Amino acid sequence: MSTAAAPVRSGAVLADLLPAARHRYAVDAALVLGGAALTGIAAQIALPVPGSPVPVTGQTFAALLIGTALGARRGFLSLALYALAGMAGMPWFAEASSGWSMPSLGYVFGMLLAATVVGALARRGGDRSVLRTAGTMVLGSAIIYAIGVPYLALSTGMSLSAAVAAGLVPFLIGDALKAALAMGALPAAWKVLGRRG
Repeated sequence: MSTAAAPVRSGAVLADLLPAARHRYAVDAALVLGGAALTGIAAQIALPVPGSPVPVTGQTFAALLIGTALGARRGFLSLALYALAGMAGMPWFAEASSGWSMPSLGYVFGMLLAATVVGALARRGGDRSVLRTAGTMVLGSAIIYAIGVPYLALSTGMSLSAAVAAGLVPFLIGDALKAALAMGALPAAWKVLGRRG
């Protein structure tokens, strides 16, 4: 009797390793709803940044983890649900805010795109080693800022350099810590699940 672990199929994301269910659409819907809810909960972990209308939150970390764990399609749907519900009035953006008029809304749009991109990278193994995970998280964070910072500048009337100073620079150390957490957690999850597979 062999004790070798069965190989995890290529192109899989962590959510694909859940036990097979007869009702795959119901499982996918639960994953999408859970991803949106997790992002909303993580957004409430918020620390104000002096001189910036954008707080440090857990929602960017949640969005990137959801994208990598669920894949591009389910990650996109989770963040789209999160964004649409928040814009419709559900108070689950950072610091229990909601609506269309927040200067930080561009970061939410960036998270939607970032979750999709990191989900696509995860399907190609972008979360299975420390270095690949680091690259995936850095790219995801860059996408969030590429949309969030210009939106911040436009919505507040700041210059682009002022928006970078208020909406990017204060967050770099926190993003490095979030990436380090992901670099440990995601490859470790693959090792554990691969042994069970």
